[in-house]
Amino acid sequence: MTSFLFLLLIILLAVAGLALWMWGRRQRRASGVPAGAVVYSDTGAEQAVAQPLISRRYGLIGKPDYLVEVTEQGRRTLIPVEVKSGRAPASPRESHVLQLATYCLILEDLHGAAPAYGILRYADGAFTVPYTPELRRAVLAAAASIRAGRTAVDLPRSHQDQARCTHCGYQDACGARWSLSG
Repeated sequence: MTSFLFLLLIILLAVAGLALWMWGRRQRRASGVPAGAVVYSDTGAEQAVAQPLISRRYGLIGKPDYLVEVTEQGRRTLIPVEVKSGRAPASPRESHVLQLATYCLILEDLHGAAPAYGILRYADGAFTVPYTPELRRAVLAAAASIRAGRTAVDLPRSHQDQARCTHCGYQDACGARWSLSG
């Protein structure tokens, strides 16, 4: 009788293990994140990341939420994954796409080959964003614009969005804060 119970327990554990494995695969597919080894994480869930990714050539620095090492067409590559806590919009926000593409550009500089795409993961969906030459140029243009803005004496700024203005990191230095009068 003891042998029978032991065998039954082993079978139940095997079935439970298989069910959990299948559930995990389904969850990963639903997440939009490619299958592969997570080789970098900046979510704070595992451990602190020692170094951000730095491209001295382009003067860019960043910390993607994840880098997933995948093998596609016989080649190993790193895919950046950026996680956003909000619900997925109908199409990804331009700022999110540029942030993700910045990580692609940094990886291109560091490893000599650009990833073909990156992934924007929202709370309820994901977008695969192709890293195209046009997107690469948009990142470089945005970076140049930011650098130019840092040295500009007087930039026109919009203070019409209360939430954006209230949470602005330059609020103390700005002479035109948003107020209740608009």
